[in-house]
Amino acid sequence: MNKEEFINSLKELNINITQKDLEKLNLYYNILVEENKKYNLTSITEEPLVYLKHFYDSLTITKIIELNNQTLCDIGTGAGFPGVVLQIMYPNLKVTLIESNNKKCNFLNILKEKLDLPNLTIINSRAEDYSKNNREIFDIVTSRAVAPLKHLLEYSIPLVKVNGYYIAMKSNIDNEITNIENYYKKLDITKINEIKFKLPIENSNRTLIIYKKNNKTNSLYPRKYTEIKKKDI
Repeated sequence: MNKEEFINSLKELNINITQKDLEKLNLYYNILVEENKKYNLTSITEEPLVYLKHFYDSLTITKIIELNNQTLCDIGTGAGFPGVVLQIMYPNLKVTLIESNNKKCNFLNILKEKLDLPNLTIINSRAEDYSKNNREIFDIVTSRAVAPLKHLLEYSIPLVKVNGYYIAMKSNIDNEITNIENYYKKLDITKINEIKFKLPIENSNRTLIIYKKNNKTNSLYPRKYTEIKKKDI
């Protein structure tokens, strides 16, 4: 995806990108490539692929929710996807990034400074640990993390305000939804929409699922990481 294709694809998402936004994304890309030489941030470093699989893909969340002045948390953000991209394009969002890897957090702090993102907060923690002490504080929680959907729900839902939303950004979820209804019941959430689509150009599968939180989460959740991995709730 070259930059012209990127701009045109964003128009289809009803996003009109400014020159300033483009400059920040270009700087983001340059910092990403330079820092990636020192330690592994992403296996995707070719510019057209970064614009497609990281920048554009991050912004597809707007297919399922409107972003304004909310608080948003990105769990397992890695090199900042989707959280940093959303912060650039929606500067009035208050974005919190949760990342357990120290080196990746150092990279995110470099981005925060060099891209001038005052509304960005970086938390060096495991998601389930952070969720224990920061409950019901975000309007929206999302993730492009590789963890199974059940695990992501248990990590994320405690962070979401009552009547707020969790959005899973996945590829194909067909093998992740077996016996998931018990998670809806125990976490008291409702699935309100699911959108399947293909990324432009390469046509890889994508799925967005949005859940609404109905009531405060039972203090039993999230469980410890070892318990989450070992047994369903």
